[in-house]
Amino acid sequence: MRDFLPADKARRERVLAVIRDRYRAHGFDEIETPVVEEYARLHAGIGGDNEKLSFSVLKRGMDAEAIRAAADDPAALSDLGLRYDLTVPLARFYASHRSELPSVFRAIQIAPVWRAERPQKGRYRQFVQCDIDIIGDPSARAEAELLVASLDTLDALGLEGGTVRINDRRVLDGMLDAFGFSPEERPGVLITIDKLDKIGPAGVADELRARGATAAAVDAFEEFLGRPDAAEDEPFGAAQIRGALPEGIADDLVAHLVGIGDAVAAARPAAGGVPLRFDPFLVRGMGYYTGTIFELAHPSVTYSLGGGGRYDGMIGRFLGQDVPAVGFSIGFERLVDLVAPGEGERAGAVVLVHDRDVPVAELAALKAALVAEGARVRLEQRTKNLKALLERATADGYTSFAAVAAGQPRDALEVKPLG
Repeated sequence: MRDFLPADKARRERVLAVIRDRYRAHGFDEIETPVVEEYARLHAGIGGDNEKLSFSVLKRGMDAEAIRAAADDPAALSDLGLRYDLTVPLARFYASHRSELPSVFRAIQIAPVWRAERPQKGRYRQFVQCDIDIIGDPSARAEAELLVASLDTLDALGLEGGTVRINDRRVLDGMLDAFGFSPEERPGVLITIDKLDKIGPAGVADELRARGATAAAVDAFEEFLGRPDAAEDEPFGAAQIRGALPEGIADDLVAHLVGIGDAVAAARPAAGGVPLRFDPFLVRGMGYYTGTIFELAHPSVTYSLGGGGRYDGMIGRFLGQDVPAVGFSIGFERLVDLVAPGEGERAGAVVLVHDRDVPVAELAALKAALVAEGARVRLEQRTKNLKALLERATADGYTSFAAVAAGQPRDALEVKPLG
C-alpha cells in the first residue's frame, strides 16, 4: 500500500480521467460498490487463488475468548472482507438492482481493491482496477464492444499498437477432451498449462506427469505442442484458429471467435488489421470464466496490461437465474507508468512568489483573477533561495511564475516560464 506525492497523484488522475472519458464515450455508465463484501460471497469458490489473498474483517464485539474458540474456523471469525476484485461485487450489485437497470447493462467500475500479496515490483496489496462489463448480452457483440473500448482507451493514452490475445474456456475444454484428460483432472492440468510461457512445452509435460495426469493424454498434448504451427503467420480468422487447434473443436466456438474479430475490425478500420491473436493456451486463472477470455498486450512491455472474459454463471449464484456477463479490466498500476506526461497536466500552472509585506487581500484578489482565467495557482512567500523554491514548483508540475510586490495591480503582473 503506497503514498502518492502530488505530481504522482496528478498523473494518476489524468490517466483515470482519460479512461473514464473513453469508456463513457462507448456507452458505459459508472457505478460504485462498497469496499467490503460478505465473507461467504468472497469465498464462494469462484475467485481462484485470489480468495486465498482476501483480507478478512474480524466480527465486531468478539472478545479474546471468542476469538480463541473460533481460531480454526475463518467463517466464525469474519463475516466481511475487503473486495479482491470488482467482478464479484458487480455480480452482487446486479442481483440487488436488476429491476432498476436496463436489460443490457454496461457498467464502469474504477476503484481500489485489496489482496494480501507478497509485495514486490508490480504487485501491491492495494491497487486500482478499471473495469468495464456488459451484463445481459450473450452474443459476440458484447466481447467486441469491450475490446474496441479498451483498445480505443489505449490509443487515447498514447499507447497505440495494442493487441489482444484471445481464447475460449470451452475451446480449452475441447482440447483437453481431445487429448484424453478426464474432467476431474482438468483444473490441475489448466494450472500447469497456464505456465507454458514460463517453463516451456517440456516443463509443462514434466509437471503434468509429476501431477499424475493421464499418461496417454500427456503424450498426445506434448506431441501437439511439438508440431510446426502452420497458422502462425495467418491473419486472425477461421484458418488461423483452426490451424492452431486439434481436430474435433466445435464449429460454433470457432465462429464465435471469428465474429468477435470481424466486429473489432469493422469498428477500427484505420488500425491496419485486426489487433487480435488467437492463443489456444491462454488460460486466465479466475475460476468464474465460462467462455471467451482475453488479455491485452503492448509491444513496449512483455507483460499484459489487462484482461477479462465471459462469466455467464456467476450472477446466477446470487440471483437464482443465469444472466450472461462479460468483462474487461485494465491493469491501471502497470498502465500508468507507461503513459507519457501530457501537456494538459502542466498547462496554466502559476506560482505567485510574493514579498512578505503584500497584504493578504491583494494576494487573494490576484489569485482569484488568475483562477477565473483557468489557471492553477499556488502562493509562495519569497525565500532567500528563490532557485530552490522554483525548482520545487517545477517538480510539482508548475510551468510559470510571477513576482508580486505590495500594491502591484493585476495588469502589471509579469508571468514568466519556469525552467
